[in-house]
Amino acid sequence: MKNLIVLVFLLSFFYGHTQKSKLSAEHYQNVRKSFRQKMPDHSVAVLFSAPIRNRANDVDYIYHQDPNFFYLTGWHQPHSVLIIYKDAQTDGSGVYYDKIYVPERNDYMEMWNGKRYDLEEVKELGFDRVAERVDFKSDSQTLDHFDKVMMFEFKNDIRNQKTYIFKDNVRYKVDDPLDLFDLKAAFREAINFPNDFNRLAYKAYQRIMEVDQENHQAVRDEVAYLVKQDSLLLEDEIIKDFLKDPAQDFYKEAKMKTAYALRNINFDTETLSSIMADLREIKTKNEVDLLKKAVAISVVGQIEVMKAMHPEMSEREIQGIHEFVYRKYGAADEGYPSIVGAGENGCVLHYIENDKEDLHNQLVLMDLGAEYYGYTADVTRTIPANGVFSVEQKALYEIVYNSQEAAINASQVGNSFRSIYKLSYDIVAEGLLQLGIIDEASEARKYYPHGLSHHIGLDVHDPGNYGDLKTDMVITIEPGIYIPENSPCDPKWWNIGIRIEDDVLVTSEGPINLSAGAPRDWESIELLMKEESALKDFVLPEINSLIQ
Repeated sequence: MKNLIVLVFLLSFFYGHTQKSKLSAEHYQNVRKSFRQKMPDHSVAVLFSAPIRNRANDVDYIYHQDPNFFYLTGWHQPHSVLIIYKDAQTDGSGVYYDKIYVPERNDYMEMWNGKRYDLEEVKELGFDRVAERVDFKSDSQTLDHFDKVMMFEFKNDIRNQKTYIFKDNVRYKVDDPLDLFDLKAAFREAINFPNDFNRLAYKAYQRIMEVDQENHQAVRDEVAYLVKQDSLLLEDEIIKDFLKDPAQDFYKEAKMKTAYALRNINFDTETLSSIMADLREIKTKNEVDLLKKAVAISVVGQIEVMKAMHPEMSEREIQGIHEFVYRKYGAADEGYPSIVGAGENGCVLHYIENDKEDLHNQLVLMDLGAEYYGYTADVTRTIPANGVFSVEQKALYEIVYNSQEAAINASQVGNSFRSIYKLSYDIVAEGLLQLGIIDEASEARKYYPHGLSHHIGLDVHDPGNYGDLKTDMVITIEPGIYIPENSPCDPKWWNIGIRIEDDVLVTSEGPINLSAGAPRDWESIELLMKEESALKDFVLPEINSLIQ
């Protein structure tokens, strides 16, 4: 074997990584400690890094780490695995609670794709134990000792990566036996994960296992709801029996059958998501600081576009100014695909083509957010391309503004997501009624079709439980009105899409609008759009003159 040199060729390294963490090793140690406190007794959690996403042929997208994995580790490279133990584990070096498995060093590939870290360097990031990924295959065989192995459901979006090996000075291309594809395959085998696994059936089984005399009707309702999502669940004898007449004691027999069916299964695809939602909906001070920076960068982007905007701009040019500002301030990427929609495009909620060239006097909806060291802002402003709101644009804009202003002020600790949404909706409905656009308040949903708020963090839609607001949540407040062409109202309202979105920190003293620096009311927007832009003299040569 001494003539065989294995060179792992991971295209993701060649095409770059997401930014490294800006938070300390102590921060991640504390996060993992909080995670362990929420773990069930005698359990273990196994989390995998994100897969490499292929763009086309031999080109991959820039690598972006799985947010849950990054939240617990700060580790930014692919083909890695994290194990967290509820109870202390011991080895020859003493006690440990977590272990991360990472790609091995390789001088040749680092010459092409940049530095990888040796095990001692990775350990300095705060992990109890660090190992090469080959060790995970053997360590995963011991997971049957635990009562519960928590994991996320497998996704079928992982490519089997290739490796180049050199033998007798000849290069051969073969499958990499230690890539994420093979690490997950080894894990599936170790936990006896069935090939025909049905997530909803498993979820139903988990609920049935929790049933007792007091809650059996509530659990029955939950299982019935799962059956509505997949009617094939009624072919499962246990589920079918459990849903029989609740006056009879079929639930007791179903519970015993479920326990027997799960006797050789100790994996759990439900609890991990719940724990991450509990943790990630509340931000630490360090996370809030990074979010403030991401929001501030996004605010500057909105301000500079307002000053630079003119009717001859294209949607893509507007997008480019925003994203140039992000890079100027050190943001590695956008937190999500940028939305720049003028006129009718502003009525498409997730419009990302951004290819319209004639803006004229239309409103331009700009929903963009900088991602700064993994944390993303989410800020939306809607402005007139010609610098002046028309009568109709202004009338609708003020409804959205008033709705948002009320919802921001109501973002107080103890208030519910549901209550602030209803407050926002009622204001929009009343405004549309007064303008004669709708005849009944219930019709407002046609023009305000989305929710009001979501968490932001490592994901633009960060995990959360969406109950009552709590201190140190960072949420969006984003009402909107969208009236596409051929809507059942006066055509003068057609093709007007308006959304105003701000990022709000919930505190015990009241809400703080982190993105307030970007003007929101129509008067301030029109005033700012009259200011001179730093880009005024940034004139590029006519491209046709450069084409040979």
